[in-house]
Amino acid sequence: MKINLKQFRTGKILGKKSFFNNSVLPCKQELIAEGVGTFILVFAGTGAIVVNTITDGALTHLGVSFVFGAVVAALIYTLGHISGAHFNPAVTLGFCSAGSFSRSKVIGYGLGYIGVQCLGAIAASAILRLTFGNVANLGATLPLNDNWSQGFILETILTFILMLVILGTGLDRRAYNSFAGTAIGLTVGLDAAAMGPITGASMNPARSLGPALISGVWDYHWLYWLAPILGAQLAVLVYRQMSTDLKK
Repeated sequence: MKINLKQFRTGKILGKKSFFNNSVLPCKQELIAEGVGTFILVFAGTGAIVVNTITDGALTHLGVSFVFGAVVAALIYTLGHISGAHFNPAVTLGFCSAGSFSRSKVIGYGLGYIGVQCLGAIAASAILRLTFGNVANLGATLPLNDNWSQGFILETILTFILMLVILGTGLDRRAYNSFAGTAIGLTVGLDAAAMGPITGASMNPARSLGPALISGVWDYHWLYWLAPILGAQLAVLVYRQMSTDLKK
């Protein structure tokens, strides 16, 4: 039987779906959106940390927090209709637990999204190092005074708050979705303003991975994967007690 490339990619072979059908794996547009979005998030956010250090605090801590929140809001409105605007492995895993993906999509979308998110973050940090050098460890996240237990608790709570806002404004069918970007961006900015000096207010494993890999600062890096993932999962569990009307 002769099979052309179009049949293989769309799964139209003897009327059966291929594993490579878009119903199982994210399409190219979604992967590009997640990779580019995470790149912009890390480039702008951690770039602001670098610039603030170089200019002796010209941006200030609140200014850096504003940059993180504003870029998240802008990216949600720009790319949300393409990929869902996760830009964060913890959020992607939260979406999987919330049932946003069918069972056939969970592995493909989960691994695909997280992979390009990490690549986008690494690329952003690499360009920042090439441009500015290893200033401020490229915005690497570290718990204050090596207090990893405090950092773990705070990162878990911060991500819990973020994921709860995402569920309530972006996934609940009853929500006014036109305000989702603003609400989520404000949450990121406020979390960063409140707890940034203590933990870095990452809430995002990819955002922490890029600077850690390129600057070589791996101290307590595990914390910035486990705590955000745990916080997001807890948010899904709690929100399900209040609403079962989440978008699929």
